[in-house]
Amino acid sequence: MVMITNLKQRPMQFLAAILISIICSGCASDKLLRQRWSNCPPVTDKKFDEALTELAGITLLKGNRITELVNGEEFFPAMVEAIRGAQQSVDFENFVWRSGEVSTRLIEALSERARAGVKIHFLVDALGATKLVPPDLEKLQKAGVIVAKYNPPWFPSWFSVNHRTHRKTLVVDGKTGFIGGISIADEWLNHTENPGRWRDSNYRVEGPIIGQLQKIFALNWTQATGEKLQGDEEVSAGAGSCEAACFMSGPGEGDKSARRIFFLSIAAAQKSLRLAHSYFIPDNSATKLLIDARQRGVKVEIITPGLVNLNFVRRASRSRWQKLLDAGVEFYEYQPTKYHLKLIVVDDIWVTAGSINFDERSFRINDEANFVARDRDFAATQISTFEADKRLSQRVDEEKFKRRPWRTKVAEYFFGLLRFQL
Repeated sequence: MVMITNLKQRPMQFLAAILISIICSGCASDKLLRQRWSNCPPVTDKKFDEALTELAGITLLKGNRITELVNGEEFFPAMVEAIRGAQQSVDFENFVWRSGEVSTRLIEALSERARAGVKIHFLVDALGATKLVPPDLEKLQKAGVIVAKYNPPWFPSWFSVNHRTHRKTLVVDGKTGFIGGISIADEWLNHTENPGRWRDSNYRVEGPIIGQLQKIFALNWTQATGEKLQGDEEVSAGAGSCEAACFMSGPGEGDKSARRIFFLSIAAAQKSLRLAHSYFIPDNSATKLLIDARQRGVKVEIITPGLVNLNFVRRASRSRWQKLLDAGVEFYEYQPTKYHLKLIVVDDIWVTAGSINFDERSFRINDEANFVARDRDFAATQISTFEADKRLSQRVDEEKFKRRPWRTKVAEYFFGLLRFQL
């Protein structure tokens, strides 16, 4: 890691640090993963489970229930209800927390439970909390909520500034959990025709995977505070019929898990592959895997945003599409509002969703959390969600895409060069 002690006196060294980070990140090699995906068994095969354990250290657990909550009108009331019913503990981690209507609802529920004696740990990314106003933070602390901010930026270190927690998890009493890609901000409040709103889903989970979700939270809590959580509440027993697992990724702790699970899922596809991702910037290996899937007859459909809050991300994404379009991959751009899903469905039975974007920042830089699930009934609900979003999307025409203006192609190429940090 390159350390810069005085940015005003040594700006070139700081820029060099960024450049080195970008170059080095693009040179990573994962030979074990390449060996595994070269002849990957289908997701229903026991050998696929063995690959998951070998490459990502996760084991599927039986007896879970996962419920999709679509948009803010479903997931925020469910989260508030779960918090208000807490008897022992609430562990809450999120990337962005902004003061507003949604924040007020959650702060009131958390504060009431803390005053009732429930132990509440509240962890938010230090940069993501810049719009959480001091009176709101003070209200939580006065009520007895234990508050911590993850990784306050230390500007002499590029990596310290760059490394964020992007995890979005909530665990109540060791029995009910929530995981997904939502942030605590009014942009997620409801799904309207307002282009400033986010179309998103969150997932309520019950069953043995709650223990895995708690461990993910506990690790970041320890990193942020130095305190090791005891986890004395009883973890939920069997709640359904879904085989599932929660997993984390981040620098130094399963830093390849996200990439390996995503790539294995693609390599295992035999019939169909549906991806719905707000930030879809595949590297060369991912592009090859998707093309290989098409060549073995897999139908590949990808929904991406038509409206993007950071346009350079959209340009970087589109710089990677031509080869995929040539191979027969179908792209759809969601039209009504901003689009924030992070969903993959394989062969109508295998699902992964959570906070992980399909980009290098999620794969290597940020702390992330996802779940995987193998269950036809649950997968059917996700296919229904995917198809509903597809009906509100515009399919990308391959010929029109080829004929886009040269200035657009140049801009896309330029931002594509920066994809290792996006």
